[in-house]
Amino acid sequence: MLEDKNTSKTELSDLGEFALIDYLTKTIKPKNNSTLLGIGDDSAMVKHGENPSLISTDLLIEGIHFDLSYMPLKHLGYKAIIVNLSDIYAMNAYPEQILVSIAVSNRFSLEALDEIYKGIQLACKNYNVDLIGGDTSTSVTGLIISVSVLGTGPKNKIVKRKGAKENDLLVVSGDLGGAFVGLQVLEREKAVFKVNPNSQPDLSKYSYCVERQLKPEARKDIIDLLHELKIVPTSMIDISDGLSSEVLHLSKASEVGFHLFEEKIPIDPVVSLTCEEFKLNPLTAALNGGEDYELLFTIHQNSYDKIKNHPYLTIIGHATDIKNGCKIISGLGQQIELTAQGWESFSKK
Repeated sequence: MLEDKNTSKTELSDLGEFALIDYLTKTIKPKNNSTLLGIGDDSAMVKHGENPSLISTDLLIEGIHFDLSYMPLKHLGYKAIIVNLSDIYAMNAYPEQILVSIAVSNRFSLEALDEIYKGIQLACKNYNVDLIGGDTSTSVTGLIISVSVLGTGPKNKIVKRKGAKENDLLVVSGDLGGAFVGLQVLEREKAVFKVNPNSQPDLSKYSYCVERQLKPEARKDIIDLLHELKIVPTSMIDISDGLSSEVLHLSKASEVGFHLFEEKIPIDPVVSLTCEEFKLNPLTAALNGGEDYELLFTIHQNSYDKIKNHPYLTIIGHATDIKNGCKIISGLGQQIELTAQGWESFSKK
């Protein structure tokens, strides 16, 4: 029996998710020539044939990543697939197969599982992805879903987090903050329901935000658009943990700084109005909210004319020397240090 000689204890919350990953994997080095890209990006990359294969996985745990008091089971199945497909699109590639493993406690019926799989199958149909296997097990803690996704793309088109250069343009798809605001709406209505179980909430005016939280979509259309425009980004990531966190990931991997302009960050008017109702700063929701699953990427300046004024894409800043750090520039020209305050596993909060 192996004996742990390390008697000191470090709380995981003292590290946070990303520092924990760095610590656990700092001595891990690929040994096989077929391993083209290991830990540290949106997907791993392996060589099995003419084009590289991309592999990613995500774990969704009841009470941590979703709340079944307001998350419909069919929506949960759909979202579980979407968050994984987004990791492959974030490599400028296309997902092709998924594996789904699920663990459930005895409070779930066959009909409940059928609803989850209806959502899974709908996502597969919408994104032309095959469900090819997985595993099932019992659980004593509720519902756990693990999804692995496989994809592929031409080697010269695959984009990593590493690759941005000084003066590259920083671009984001869609708009930000909606999923976070949708979560605030759902949590408020849950609190109201606890006090008055007979209440019937009217969420019609929040439908955009709530849908962004419960039924997000992966941005396959943006990958299609980039291919159509013959643009290969220099770096890319999807926005799952908040814009600020993802910018810092690109900065670390590419060894560049970034300047973002506050007035350029795209926020839907409905999101802004709902933030006002909740006394939230819309910029805070956009920077730190997470779960938008939009794509954040950098491009050469010579691609500017191809995307300027495009309704699905917004240039929000540019890469700078690493010494300049990552800053957001306010409307008054103030430079504010960008900090990661989005979703953080193992947080005490």
